[in-house]
Amino acid sequence: MESIQQTFQKMKNSKSILGHFERLKEDVLSDKWVNEFITANPELPESELDRNISRLFEFRNERKNCSICMSLQSCPNMMKGYQPELYVERQQVQIRYNVCQKKLKADESKRQHSLIKSLFIPKEILAATFDQLDQDNRSRIVAIAKAVEFATTTTPGETGKGLYLHGKFGVGKTYIMGAIANELAERNISTMLVYTPDFFRELKSGIHDGSYNVKLDLVKKVPVLILDDLGAETMSSWVRDDILGVILQHRMLEKLPTLYTSNYDFDELEEHLAYSQKGGIEQLKSKRIMERIRHFAEPVFIEGENRRGM
Repeated sequence: MESIQQTFQKMKNSKSILGHFERLKEDVLSDKWVNEFITANPELPESELDRNISRLFEFRNERKNCSICMSLQSCPNMMKGYQPELYVERQQVQIRYNVCQKKLKADESKRQHSLIKSLFIPKEILAATFDQLDQDNRSRIVAIAKAVEFATTTTPGETGKGLYLHGKFGVGKTYIMGAIANELAERNISTMLVYTPDFFRELKSGIHDGSYNVKLDLVKKVPVLILDDLGAETMSSWVRDDILGVILQHRMLEKLPTLYTSNYDFDELEEHLAYSQKGGIEQLKSKRIMERIRHFAEPVFIEGENRRGM
């Protein structure tokens, strides 16, 4: 695109400057958007328009770019994502740039995604929406309905009730949780998705680098926490009592919803939590953890084929 400065430079080097100017003026004033501006401001004298042909030229070219723009990424304007607007101030023609709809939408999407924090969760999960979920069996229909109800009605701090999605490996439990997180972002509710086995390992390493308390507090206090694949971790008394127990106790007291995915049902998870590598079988401690999970999370079973292999 030729700039107005380049155009006027050519005019200066020409013997027919006036002719070039008149042709440029005619071209600019015939533009439909410039015409709309002139029609809306009939009090502007022609001399003011003449003085601002360069400004009108800039507006015409940038506005033309906007009319054929396909995406924010391909925007050719000087200020990517901004649309020009002509206005009158003190009887003088002025131009300003406003954020275009594509940039507004992109900025809103970025803001919403900033509300979703994740630890060790695949990117495709973070992009999940309810519209994309297959409803190919009754259990999935029920699970999706429960997920939609939670995502559209929960109020962290007022109700601590969550969901416990369980079923075989690969039936889509985590993907449903991703859809919940995105719906909550629409409501400006911050969510953290955590792949539990890796997070527990991360916390263990945090003892040595000094980040343990910071990471633990982050998970304890986030408005909505999703613990993915609970039960896949190697259980120890420390993980169960000093990590999981501490997280769930705080969230219970603050009425912050916690959601879970697991291959285990409640009874199987209780058995898993009872066994630790060094402590043997500790059923009482396992029951304490399960009491917090059972009371504050509704179990929802999902059946079906392994979707990851499809």
